[in-house]
Amino acid sequence: MSNDYYDVLGVNRNAGDDEIKAAFRKLARQYHPDVNKEPDAEEKFKEVNEAYGVLSDSEKRARYDRFGKAGLGGNGGFHDYTVDFSDIFEDLFSGFGFQTGRRARNAPRRGRDLQMAISLKFEEAVFGVEKEIEFERDETCSRCSGKGAEPGTTPVKCSTCNGQGEVRQVRQTFLGQMVQTYPCNTCNGRGEIISSPCTTCRGNGLERKRVKKKVQVPAGVDHGTQIRLNGEGGPGTFGGPNGSLFLVLDVKPHQFFKRRENDVILNLDINVAQAVLGAEVDVPTLDGDEKLKIPAGTQPGKVFTLRGKGVPYLRQKNRGNQLVIVNVAVPTKLTKEQRELFEKLAESLGTTVKPQEKGFLDWLNEALGG
Repeated sequence: MSNDYYDVLGVNRNAGDDEIKAAFRKLARQYHPDVNKEPDAEEKFKEVNEAYGVLSDSEKRARYDRFGKAGLGGNGGFHDYTVDFSDIFEDLFSGFGFQTGRRARNAPRRGRDLQMAISLKFEEAVFGVEKEIEFERDETCSRCSGKGAEPGTTPVKCSTCNGQGEVRQVRQTFLGQMVQTYPCNTCNGRGEIISSPCTTCRGNGLERKRVKKKVQVPAGVDHGTQIRLNGEGGPGTFGGPNGSLFLVLDVKPHQFFKRRENDVILNLDINVAQAVLGAEVDVPTLDGDEKLKIPAGTQPGKVFTLRGKGVPYLRQKNRGNQLVIVNVAVPTKLTKEQRELFEKLAESLGTTVKPQEKGFLDWLNEALGG
């Protein structure tokens, strides 16, 4: 089977939760070792479970979409994921005639997780910021309190499933008697019929609302970092907890600074005279300008370290460093006086050249630890 989780389940990258779950159900029935006796059935079944374990979890799915299996940590194996497969395997095994301790239809269930991206400036990611976010989510209907029925009316028990929300069908096969369970089509699995649906939610017990929240983004976050807001996702059912809201951070690049983990890199141009004679220059940092002494005879690619001027470590007081990479800017236009001075300098230095054992990029890689 394919190494790509979407290919394993046979869905596209924009597939919704229901489509992913349906694909898993189908493949689980096909490859379960208790049913499929092919030699590779067990291995395929594990791959299907592994794919579902990632794509059914919004946080893991976001990391996988961005970084592939490398973003999941560990080896990405089947046993690395904790997923509630209970309702899926109940349907699976009941379809093959096995008896299971079936979870009640009205058992508490956790709400759906939501995800949204928020944009940050480079400095906001470095020092942290309070952001106001606005998003839409389903909430329990305020008119009917989630019951789906118009206030003053009462749902009645479904006569087709006798209030169970499901119907069972027994049939004879060459393997013996098999029992299959299906959601009741009359009540759509609710176990009750709503004769007077709520005028606000039209009987589904939920209403769409726009929500504003203030979120504290900690100092030191990076592009792709996720912040989890517990309880801010979709509503739980039958008393279950709400899901979570995951914020995926989109950090915009800075005009001058580049980030490497918790260090900040700045390329600084100095002129030939400053490199040869030495100088004291003002260097921009995230905290404002800082004095930097350029020694006489500084070569192109020289790296100076400003300690503690980098990015804070998450939830720590320590910060990384700022690395200043010096570039000697060669003038392209000279005044008459400047040209005369350079001609005198060239005459005194001579015309002898010497091959270098290492190039500029070699020196730069060594300086940056590459």
